[in-house]
Amino acid sequence: MFREILGLPAHALVVHAAVVFVPLLALFAIGYAVVPRLRGRIGWVAAVLAVLGPVTSFVAKESGEELKQVLIRKGYPPEIVSQVNQHQEYGDALFWFALGLGVATLVLLFLTSGRARARRLPSWLAVVLSAVVVVLGVLTAWYAYRTGDSGAHIVWQGVL
Repeated sequence: MFREILGLPAHALVVHAAVVFVPLLALFAIGYAVVPRLRGRIGWVAAVLAVLGPVTSFVAKESGEELKQVLIRKGYPPEIVSQVNQHQEYGDALFWFALGLGVATLVLLFLTSGRARARRLPSWLAVVLSAVVVVLGVLTAWYAYRTGDSGAHIVWQGVL
């Protein structure tokens, strides 16, 4: 399922969705957490990205695992496979951080929604969760950079 799209390696195509949606999730989630006056304008974007970011990072991760198996079967040298393993570790971490950020963002959206159930919760909870969102957002952005950079080096090192 994650191996090819129209005869091309799926990873090379779907990774671009994660490259767009995961950093945007980090940006909008942090913005929502630290600038309360923007919440009314960007809340719906943060909610959509809280779902799209983890989903696209999962699909990129799974398609990358399929591509790695193809490279191993084709007999790629151990140096390349070692670089792919490092890239895979970054991608695995990215998925978990993006998932955590997505869940924390959705919970923060609920806590700040003004709904009756949310109003019954302690007000400090939204402050603590905002701090969690900021930390997860920074870590997610960092792993998005590390994953993309390591993948680009594998593909393009020595080409240009």
